[in-house]
Amino acid sequence: MEICPREAIEVTRMPKAEGEEAKTPTVAISKEKCSYCGICEVICPFAALTTRIDGEHVIPVVKSESFPQLVREVTVDETMCGLECTEIEEPCPLDLIKVKVHAKDGKEGVAVEVDKESCPCCRLCETKFPDGAIQVRKMFEGTLRINSEKCPEGCHDCLDVCPITGVLYLSEDQKVQVNEQNCVYCGACRIVCPEEGALELARTRIRHTEIRSGTWNKALEKLASTKAVTKELKTKSGKKLRRSVENRCIDEVEDYV
Repeated sequence: MEICPREAIEVTRMPKAEGEEAKTPTVAISKEKCSYCGICEVICPFAALTTRIDGEHVIPVVKSESFPQLVREVTVDETMCGLECTEIEEPCPLDLIKVKVHAKDGKEGVAVEVDKESCPCCRLCETKFPDGAIQVRKMFEGTLRINSEKCPEGCHDCLDVCPITGVLYLSEDQKVQVNEQNCVYCGACRIVCPEEGALELARTRIRHTEIRSGTWNKALEKLASTKAVTKELKTKSGKKLRRSVENRCIDEVEDYV
């Protein structure tokens, strides 16, 4: 919703009766307003959206190289996995991990399959694997803060809708607390929060494929901040300078030889 150039997407907080848990926000897309650019599909951390034109899955902004793709980096070293690794299917909130036991050379082992294209990179699976057997790098980085003094009495709507187990939890005094280690900064909590200023979410970085595009810079500013755009541009400038120096050094060596 935040980056849709046609304002074709509306995310709405669902009403709830007293004593009920908060409900997941609804997403409505206006086909009349939609230009089928595919930006929403690219940026969704849960891969919950699919763009089809005339029945064919296509992402025009990626095809035209005006928008990057998110980098979902998940690596698995099956040589470090024993039969106990079958348990790592359980913590995945989206059921994206499948572990199969097999026999090879008279020994039992496991094969780990991860649906990387849909993975939000929350890193919950790392907690069940042996150290180093699975490594996940977050796509989204940022901060999530809850101002408990502004929270309505007994409210934990944000906890009810959080799609990642353990990111939000209740403390002994029944206040919602944050464990950012597994947060993907999707913003569902911010949408359902009934009190302005009680929950503050900010994205500081988004890992993506290389791109040179004003369209992406505008989207990044909406998703994160002007500071994030400036930081990314400086990083790109530094990489460009480093490549230039490396190429110059190579040329000088070749001339010398």
